[in-house]
Amino acid sequence: MLKIKRYAAIDIGSNAMRLLIMNIIEEEGKPTIFSKSSLIRVPIRLGQDAFTVGEISEESISRMVDAMKAFKLLMRVYKVERFMACATSAMREAYNSQEIVDLIREETGIKIAIIDGKKEASIIASSDLKAFIALEKTVLYVDVGGGSTEFTLFTNGKASVSKSFKNGTVRLINNMVTDSVWEEIEKWLKQQTEAHKDILLIGSGGNINKIFKMSRKAQDKPLGYLYLTTQLNLLKSLTYEQRIATLGLNPDRADVIIPALKIYVNAMKWSGAKQIYVPKIGLSDGVVKAIYFNSIPLDYQDM
Repeated sequence: MLKIKRYAAIDIGSNAMRLLIMNIIEEEGKPTIFSKSSLIRVPIRLGQDAFTVGEISEESISRMVDAMKAFKLLMRVYKVERFMACATSAMREAYNSQEIVDLIREETGIKIAIIDGKKEASIIASSDLKAFIALEKTVLYVDVGGGSTEFTLFTNGKASVSKSFKNGTVRLINNMVTDSVWEEIEKWLKQQTEAHKDILLIGSGGNINKIFKMSRKAQDKPLGYLYLTTQLNLLKSLTYEQRIATLGLNPDRADVIIPALKIYVNAMKWSGAKQIYVPKIGLSDGVVKAIYFNSIPLDYQDM
């Protein structure tokens, strides 16, 4: 007998807020299928406030509250049974984050869990990467956000080590990432990967997804290091306005896509990876699967 459930995840990132609504299809004797029902993205750049002045502005708070009210209504319309809202780097660092969490709970009934970099990496890693990679390969998973980048190394199909660095796209466009942070990432990646050969990269995040979409490749095909460096140079040669008009990038994507690509290119260079796969997975997918499988203790809610 076929059963369909709907779970959701709200990801409050440094560059945007997202609501992912997922169909979970259960049939006796068959693997559970996770199918995206809807993904709504609201470009509220919380990191611009949090990383530069240390607090989220009143205007951004107002927009956050409105977005969360809208997300709650959408979840009700879609008949979502269970959901979780989590916030990452920008909310971790804003000194008024608890005040915002309390306000949103009061206004919408939604609890927000502010998760640290390690938890973020483990949730992302709980996405089923085995569908995209062979178990015998060593895989470096790279998730680039607005405030931080999470690296997870998989050996024999299991996460062996992970680390979060304060190097993200919103920080980079505000010139807030020092050379020492880049050097720390380089050193860590080289140390973790030196004993491995034929490393594959898996990339997640809105920017690498956009680059992959522009390549028009089939979902199961990788991008090469040369392709990424060529795209990086092309984007750098265009003005912000040209990236919007010529390439059709959203205004809130057209500035952060260059620093994001810089992180992926360096990750490939320092790990020795020649190819990067870009499956459509990320923090939101990881949250839904972690709730369903109860693989990580999460503070989820029932609708």
